[in-house]
Amino acid sequence: MEALEIKTIFTLTLFNYRIPITETVIASWGVMLILIIASLVLTRRLKEVPSGAQAILETGVEFLNNFAKNQFGSFSKYLGPYMGSLFLFLLVANVIAVISPLEFKMFGFEFVPPFEIRPPTRDINVTAALAVISILLVLVCGFAARGFGGWFKRLLHPLPMMLPFNIMEYGTRLVSLALRLFGNILGGFVLMSLIEGLFPVALPMVFSLYFDFFDGMIQAAIFVFLTSLYISEAVKIHDE
Repeated sequence: MEALEIKTIFTLTLFNYRIPITETVIASWGVMLILIIASLVLTRRLKEVPSGAQAILETGVEFLNNFAKNQFGSFSKYLGPYMGSLFLFLLVANVIAVISPLEFKMFGFEFVPPFEIRPPTRDINVTAALAVISILLVLVCGFAARGFGGWFKRLLHPLPMMLPFNIMEYGTRLVSLALRLFGNILGGFVLMSLIEGLFPVALPMVFSLYFDFFDGMIQAAIFVFLTSLYISEAVKIHDE
């Protein structure tokens, strides 16, 4: 199915090694460019007394700081900005398909767009990479908070026989993070492709409110929430 295909746009040759640049890479660059431009525009003329977009922006930053402090304690100043950046990247990446031009056929008139924008999170390589980063953060923060001895002791909780299962838990969390995001975004993208093929006018816009906007926002929030939950468990030391 064409919706499942990851197309190669062009190929770079570096030291006689061919590097394929896929539509996922291009879309990810586009997401980063959107976030960079938005951050420059929104922080260009900050005022002492915030209003309008600045007030909304500062409310979001304050919410993020409070959330990070509650979840990560002393690690919040390092992890808060990452969690905010991760959420914004996933949010834009999940909904970026809404700005893609659509193929249109009606009354003998046909429009074929020169390109199509697809969400990079429909590619398992993207979601798996983000999941790996999340689990590595869990490990690094766990070492930093508990030391190696304390971290290893945690693997023996509540009984030493739980060691293999506690180790396996890191793998299951990685797979769960990667597949949940990938499956939901890909599923929504395929359904929207089918709807656009069957009903090219009006109806896709209605379904897009859920499959592109609402579901994309929810999946971004779930990924960030689970990542913060796992890291919180690693950095908060309780009596065991």
